[in-house]
Amino acid sequence: MNSRLNYHHLRYFREVAREGNLGRAADRLNVAQSALSVQIKQLEERLGFNLFDRVARTLVLTEAGRITLDHADRIFSTGDELLATLQQNSTTQSPLQIGALSTLSRNFQLQFLRPLLDAKACTFWLKSGNMSMLLDDLENLALDVVLTTQIPESVSRKSFAALKIAEQPVCIHGRPDRLHYASLAELLASQPLILPTDNVIRTGFESLVGKLGLQPRIVANVDDMAMVRLLAREGVGLAVAPTVVVADEIANGLLATAPFGLGISEPFFAVTLPRKFPHPALAGLLSGLSNQIQG
Repeated sequence: MNSRLNYHHLRYFREVAREGNLGRAADRLNVAQSALSVQIKQLEERLGFNLFDRVARTLVLTEAGRITLDHADRIFSTGDELLATLQQNSTTQSPLQIGALSTLSRNFQLQFLRPLLDAKACTFWLKSGNMSMLLDDLENLALDVVLTTQIPESVSRKSFAALKIAEQPVCIHGRPDRLHYASLAELLASQPLILPTDNVIRTGFESLVGKLGLQPRIVANVDDMAMVRLLAREGVGLAVAPTVVVADEIANGLLATAPFGLGISEPFFAVTLPRKFPHPALAGLLSGLSNQIQG
């Protein structure tokens, strides 16, 4: 028995499923109704299930039929995306596939996506995960770009490229009534702190307190910027974080930023893999973001 699926049959099935009527589908496909009926029967024999129930004069999908239609839609949609990608057809772009480190600031991700949201010309998929998983997907062409705060070590061993697209100052943020101190050293010695486990921020902060000769009280070490923001809102302590993380809370007055610079900044990178057929929207998006930090 031939193990392969006949996609010609599958396309005919899809039209019948959409019309719900064999005659109308035959007219649309410009084939004889009897020939179309044979094609559907052959597909059912190949799959081993009936795909339609006849209700009055309408063909209604069975459970197996609904599953088959779902797969058929995805198969032919992928085919359309393939043609659009290879032909660089801007009118039928495939979705931009974006990966983001699961600990990355949600506010920063929204800033990155803003040009796509404003233009409304390109759909996108956003996937979160750890760096190893995201880079594997990037290498397998399942992602177009990965957003991260660090250049992955594997970039130096593979053909990945890391472009700095933003740089955010790291400051101390908390409830306004907890920030009234005369100096940074006094504040750090008096208030409990929420510290991200991010290497860039942590290394910079440890260097800073070492120079000041302090041993601040760290009440939470957190690897998720969203949780850093929530803990600061709850008053658990003061957050050491990029300003973008708590931008909404600062705007509505829930949190404020201490008036002391830390001399720490966090870069944001877009990691890509050079491709012969890159997504048409990606180059302009990255170029615009890169120009913002250089201007």
